[in-house]
Amino acid sequence: MNTIEPTLIKKKEFAKRLSVSTRSIDTWVFKRMIPNIQITPRFYLYDFDAVLAAVRKHYQVDAAQP
Repeated sequence: MNTIEPTLIKKKEFAKRLSVSTRSIDTWVFKRMIPNIQITPRFYLYDFDAVLAAVRKHYQVDAAQP
């Protein structure tokens, strides 16, 4: 059975892939617009595919691909 593991990345890498600031990522997390995994109070990981789908849904635009 083939299962695809999620691609978990840090905020800085995620912001780079989407060509946005890390502050934009913080805002989206605060507004609960994107899914994330909170490891500690100051450290989050993001599933790139899930967040990309959320960004496309909310803004109805394509994000930059790596």
